[in-house]
Amino acid sequence: MNKLKDRLLHIKIPHTYVLLTIILLTVVAMTWVIPAGVYDRVLDEASGRMVVAPESFHFVEGVRPGFFDIFMALQRGYVSAANILFLIVFAYSYVYLLTESGTLNNSIQVLVRLLGKHTHLLIPVCMILFGLLGATLGIFEETYGLIPVFIGIMSALGYDPLVGGSVVYVGVATGFAAALTNPFSVGIAQSIAEVPLNSGLMYRAVAFVVFQGVSIWYVMRYARKVKDDPAKSVLYGEPYEAQIPAPKEGPREFTPRQKLCLLLFFVTIGILLYGTTQLEWYIDEIAAMFLMMMVITGIVAGYSATQICQTFIAATKSVVPSILVIGFTRGILLTMQDAMISDTIVYELARLLNYSNKALSAVGMLVLQNVINFFITGSSSQATITMPIMAPVADIVGLSRQTAVLCYCFGDGFSDMFWPTACTLECGLMGVSINKWYRFIGPLFIIMIVLQVFFTILSVYIY
Repeated sequence: MNKLKDRLLHIKIPHTYVLLTIILLTVVAMTWVIPAGVYDRVLDEASGRMVVAPESFHFVEGVRPGFFDIFMALQRGYVSAANILFLIVFAYSYVYLLTESGTLNNSIQVLVRLLGKHTHLLIPVCMILFGLLGATLGIFEETYGLIPVFIGIMSALGYDPLVGGSVVYVGVATGFAAALTNPFSVGIAQSIAEVPLNSGLMYRAVAFVVFQGVSIWYVMRYARKVKDDPAKSVLYGEPYEAQIPAPKEGPREFTPRQKLCLLLFFVTIGILLYGTTQLEWYIDEIAAMFLMMMVITGIVAGYSATQICQTFIAATKSVVPSILVIGFTRGILLTMQDAMISDTIVYELARLLNYSNKALSAVGMLVLQNVINFFITGSSSQATITMPIMAPVADIVGLSRQTAVLCYCFGDGFSDMFWPTACTLECGLMGVSINKWYRFIGPLFIIMIVLQVFFTILSVYIY
């Protein structure tokens, strides 16, 4: 048993770019095998969104990529993902400056003194907060800029970057998937499925508590292990790609300038929350805000214009290996869009759901939603494409439409932490290669699959 465990732990996963190249070539091969097809879109008055007409699927002529088109897809992917790439650059530059100026390190020392031996409680408290934001308001992309912030905080507390990144990413992704009133997932799905808005809330609340509790337990278990023995870190022995400068050794005076920079940090968080919830800010506005606050914080910290520019360049150099992965992944998605095979895949998969056993049909629907999320990223997009199909399918096989909505929420949300077409963005934000991420998230994802199946089957008898 121990030998088997050792072999599994030392399996060599190919480099991130090798994995993505295999996926890209597989997708290209699929475009030559799977015929292009589309559903007609119609306006759904209940949700105000364009949704598919379930009986309208028809085959069309798609673009089958040639050899040169493979490389063009990558170029187009980098251009298409430019806004996200620069969000990462600007966010990391801001955190880089906070760390290099000593603000972050001295702030952590104050926090350590206040919390004493209980600094580990930051992990569950923050994960619950992010989980609730995702489950209720549908916050997800809006937390991107906070990932490098929490990486800096958790690294200064003695953890590795995966802990800081997971506090934000795993916390908010789990909440988003185990949705309570998330308007971008359960809200849209229930509107399209024509069930009362936010109905089934108590059942989803129980699921949220279980999923969030398991996620917190897993991250805290890993954090404790890494802090006790850094050699047990998934990242041990390899350079961290998006390098935040190491805190200076020994205690340092918390200067008035650093205190002002810390105040600006909280102002930045406040602006971020207000802008995303009240002003409908998205990637471009968030990126611009981090760039602005980096410049303002640099001035307050006493940096000259030249020093601010040099810090920005140093931060950009450190994060380049990470952000390049994101453009690569976007190229894969563009290839599928050009070939117009996503709707065909949805159509063929939906035809498989015709079992006499209700529980088996529900699990099949859950599996299909997870598979479809590889090809169709974005919760709103997946809802408008799959729910007009899955809702009537649920009627045919004798399932409640609430179960169909639950399968969509689970399948759309949790697999975002695993499918490379979704998680590479967060890996880029964390500066962690996808093979290292899989070593970390793999066991948790398996646990979540088991829980998804359990709550899906249970819903068959509840609804």
